[in-house]
Amino acid sequence: MFRVLILLTCLLANAPGLAVEHAIVLNADCPPGFELSSGHCELRSLYQMYPSLQEAGVGGLKTGLPEWRDGFSPEQTDLGRYLFFDPVLSGDGSVSCASCHHPDQGFADGLGQSLGIDDSVLPRSAPTLWNVAFLKSFFWDGRTSSLEEQMQGPLYDAHEMGSNPQLLLKTLNGIPAYQQLFAQAFPNDFIDSGSQVRLDHIYAAITAFQVSLISLNSRYDQYAHGYADALSGPEKEGLNIFRSFVARCAECHTPPLFTNQQLAVIGTPEPEGMPFDAGAQVPMKEPSQRGGFKVPSLRNIALTAPYMHSGRFASLREAAAFYTGGRGHAVPKGEELKIHWHIWEPNLTDEELDRLVDFLMTLTDESFKPEQPSRLPSGMRPVHNNVADAGEIKDGASNHE
Repeated sequence: MFRVLILLTCLLANAPGLAVEHAIVLNADCPPGFELSSGHCELRSLYQMYPSLQEAGVGGLKTGLPEWRDGFSPEQTDLGRYLFFDPVLSGDGSVSCASCHHPDQGFADGLGQSLGIDDSVLPRSAPTLWNVAFLKSFFWDGRTSSLEEQMQGPLYDAHEMGSNPQLLLKTLNGIPAYQQLFAQAFPNDFIDSGSQVRLDHIYAAITAFQVSLISLNSRYDQYAHGYADALSGPEKEGLNIFRSFVARCAECHTPPLFTNQQLAVIGTPEPEGMPFDAGAQVPMKEPSQRGGFKVPSLRNIALTAPYMHSGRFASLREAAAFYTGGRGHAVPKGEELKIHWHIWEPNLTDEELDRLVDFLMTLTDESFKPEQPSRLPSGMRPVHNNVADAGEIKDGASNHE
């Protein structure tokens, strides 16, 4: 009944002669950081001037980017922006993609365990979406290799967004405004009057928006490009510690993305009362990856507390201190994990940990943060600013973060 009321409201809001506001027209300009070329948006960054390491080591500050995704049209990107913020994509209209990936919280959600429909508490935290254009695997356990595949997890999980392919298509094809916008974004597929929105259109549009989330203009980046005064003295000390053979932070959090995109078993403790998370062992069916998770990017890390897959650490200082506690010191009793060899005993001092945190704060850059739509094609209101009450983990809740 709720879904019927939503669709009726949307149809009335978009019916000719009844709409008070002007129809939404998709932006024909590329997002910041991209240049229009032959109808497609292509990334432009100073890092493209430098050679890429391609997994050859840590390298210097002037290190190029790994391969990235771009090539979507401005209209596809803008359509994806509306879809990303629209709760009509969820089964009950209560959550959107932005509910777990809030632009004001580093495109995470500030929770150790994200919340889905019916306030279901999910097993893991929502990772940031900044710079996903460069990633080659997704989810904390790295089980998918494309954004199109990844988004189907939360979209169709009963405890996250609670939709299904049939419902999603019926909903969007039942909203005239969305039909018009999809026709703008994919004109070659909407030549016939009976053309319908397809799942690949939806996935492509959301992907187009996500790969536009580029964060490469922090104070660190200014320093890396040659402006020595971009960092303070303590921040430069922190950078030196970060790159040192003693701390070894940069060996896993490799610039310029500040991740080597690999899986690592580091033995992070779970929050009290939370069961042990087997991590990458489950999708890989590999015992050596028990407790293994993707090495996250540290870009905009100051905005995405709490930290780790479970939100175990409330602050950057706590997270940094974990690594100086000794190899495997937090592994629970009864577990024999294959701890990554970079995790050892650096024995950093309190001052060195403070300088590390100083440096990590310089990785913040939201200069290309997209505008949040004030109105949506569905006629619904954005819901990502709602504060949900914590619920209980439902039976069968999956790890779709």
